[in-house]
Amino acid sequence: WLCDVSGAGMLPTPLAAPEIHYAGAGFMLRGAGRAAAPLLAGRRSASAVVPLWAARTSAASVIGQRCEGFLAGAVLGASAVVGRRSRQLPPPSLVRVGRRAASSAAGAAAGGGPYDYDLFTIGGGSGGVRGSRWAASQFGAKVGLAELPFDVVSSKFEAGGLGGTCVIRGCVPKKLFIYGSHFREEIADAAGYGWSLPEGAEPQLDWQALVKAKNAEVTRLNGIYKRLLEGASVDFHEGYARVVDAHTVEVNGKRFTSKYICIATGSRAHKPSLPGSDLPGVVTSDEALALPKQPKKLVVVGGGYIAVEFACYFHGYGTEVHLVYRADLPLRGFDRDVREHLTETLKAKGIHLHAGESPVAIEDAGDGQLRFKTDSGSDLVVDNVMLATGRRPNSQDLGLESVGVAMDPKTGKVLVDEHSRTSVESIFAIGDVTDRIQLTPVALMEGMAMARTMFGPAPTTPDYDNVPSAVFCQPPVATCGLTEDAAAKKYGSVDVFVTKFKPMKHTMPTGRGDEEKYLMKMIVVSDGCEGAGRVVGCHMVGADAGEMMQGIGVAMKAGATKADFDATVGIHPTAAEEWCTMRTKTRTTTAADVAGGK
Repeated sequence: WLCDVSGAGMLPTPLAAPEIHYAGAGFMLRGAGRAAAPLLAGRRSASAVVPLWAARTSAASVIGQRCEGFLAGAVLGASAVVGRRSRQLPPPSLVRVGRRAASSAAGAAAGGGPYDYDLFTIGGGSGGVRGSRWAASQFGAKVGLAELPFDVVSSKFEAGGLGGTCVIRGCVPKKLFIYGSHFREEIADAAGYGWSLPEGAEPQLDWQALVKAKNAEVTRLNGIYKRLLEGASVDFHEGYARVVDAHTVEVNGKRFTSKYICIATGSRAHKPSLPGSDLPGVVTSDEALALPKQPKKLVVVGGGYIAVEFACYFHGYGTEVHLVYRADLPLRGFDRDVREHLTETLKAKGIHLHAGESPVAIEDAGDGQLRFKTDSGSDLVVDNVMLATGRRPNSQDLGLESVGVAMDPKTGKVLVDEHSRTSVESIFAIGDVTDRIQLTPVALMEGMAMARTMFGPAPTTPDYDNVPSAVFCQPPVATCGLTEDAAAKKYGSVDVFVTKFKPMKHTMPTGRGDEEKYLMKMIVVSDGCEGAGRVVGCHMVGADAGEMMQGIGVAMKAGATKADFDATVGIHPTAAEEWCTMRTKTRTTTAADVAGGK
């Protein structure tokens, strides 16, 4: 792995068959393919190719100087054979020496000191693993990471696993369950296209087989994460870790020193103080993904994206679902048109919505069932109650208070600056434990930015503008940018384009057109305002919403205008082409219209 450093900000590039060999340093540029062509065509000097830990530094800054804080000058001063082929491989000893030199230089660049590690990360979720791997593989840092032993259901001190919440008991298993929950509807839809089952035949669900297959997949992914750490030469320490001081971490009674410490412990499902919340059968998202038996009747408490997603997939498998939330609409914080449209589709599907209700008690109803009561008089006997009332940063009992790391006294989130540094200079925090944007890709971004801040040429700030996201309910929701109200307040005036339509699939007699109706909404800065014409918000409800929004997120990140969307030729017949054909403005909304929360 080598890199052309003549361009700003370039990352290491894998190159193919042997082409140029830098004999003096034991480094080789491989490949006559696309990635290598610019180097070969230009006959660049040896300074155009550097070892991995020197990536992303301009050639001018490399020669005879420290590269990204690492001592690369001596390496680059070696003689090179350019323009002729050589199939001599660098001796393994040189590769090992180079890696040790990089690691030593990383420590020196960090300020020196007799530490066991350059970076020690507490938490092996997506953000912690990415930040650790990035520091080790891109910058040659010596990195250690601690995580609890693997289990599909977590506990504070004993069970966790590499991959964290997203991989083991969050995004991934949830999405697998969601895939499976569509088949019942798909089989029913098939009748509208002429398919039929033998009379009296009904598809049967084997819940235990479903859970077993899901567990096997997340176990496989846990193993992949371990191998990823091994491939980056990150030392994995299995056990509960605590911070002892600004440069010391303790894992299972053994202490390790490190120039930097990263807190990447994520968040944990929160159970509210509610009579009966500790009864058997009352679960959080952790346990809901591992229930040994499918509930025939289920209450889901909460109106956030986790509550809505779980309510939808349980309904898809045939469970009678009651969704209970305090607000007038689910998905607080999302665009109101989205919330209203989704509410109508959930009702059409047959999910029982209890808006404006709060739980007051859960009681044992006998025969393994629970009685659930609300402040509005709802009284339901169910098999399970799922509490999806939010997640709290997992920051307690880590020793952070004793070393002076500042945390929010109400939520427990670790307070950080724009570079993810805490109030203790050597301790950083990324991901859900900081409660910035609780999304896996955001934690990945923060981890990479943190590694560059620690070991790169300059501090790097994560960019939180136009982060696309999706809610995998049925139908799914996706969004990027600002809501209508937020955009009007920020820009003064915005033009709003909204379209609603029945999916082409359900123009055939499936009988489910109302359940799957699309909503697409685009928010554009009005003429006369700063940034006029720019698309600052896109929101959607409907099939494949997440897949569409990823591409729209790229366009918005690039500063796309409404004129750019209008000039783009749509793909027909697709739902996605509607983003290019919304010509008629629905309304204009000004800051005055939304003042005072209107």
